[in-house]
Amino acid sequence: MLALMTEVSSRALKAQWCQKWLVHRRLRPEEFGGRVEVVRRRLANYPIHQDLFRATVLDAISDRTGNHLLPMAFPEGSPVHPAYGSGHATVAGACVTILKWFFNGDETVKNPVQVSSDGRTLEPFVGPPLTVNGELNKIASNVATGRNIAGVHWRTDAVEAIRLGEAIAISILRDQKDTYEEPFDGLTIRKFDGTTIRI
Repeated sequence: MLALMTEVSSRALKAQWCQKWLVHRRLRPEEFGGRVEVVRRRLANYPIHQDLFRATVLDAISDRTGNHLLPMAFPEGSPVHPAYGSGHATVAGACVTILKWFFNGDETVKNPVQVSSDGRTLEPFVGPPLTVNGELNKIASNVATGRNIAGVHWRTDAVEAIRLGEAIAISILRDQKDTYEEPFDGLTIRKFDGTTIRI
């Protein structure tokens, strides 16, 4: 399992870098915010839909920061490579898919806990039953969404990258299955979209 996790991570990043550099080359949100500011100051003209300049969010950003640049979670700003898709999300989608292969996703998490309101202790989780698949999907989503919240990715960078990671992992698992000497009919996993497949 550990070998597959590292293998799928490496392949996921290679596939995503191909998408970033050879296919899409999408601007980062921070770069787009810079272009909005340049157009607003009439220093250059970029093809930005005029509805954006009527949006109240620009005034809110400007009131807080003095410009229309995108506030960033990282003081150093965005990575310098293209945005689409998210490498973090691709690896998360791939690794979670490998974990789904090895664990029964319908299994209920026994005795789950959550952090107390003061953040100092753990207390029993109260809510609907948690499943292994549900928790694994949350991990992938949290990795992907965290980069969006930080301002370095668009939402679609994450959503589509999770799916790419999943497709890469499924491909590797199909190849791996054919190398087993023992009789093996495959396993069923539930994909991120809720459909099930047998590999």
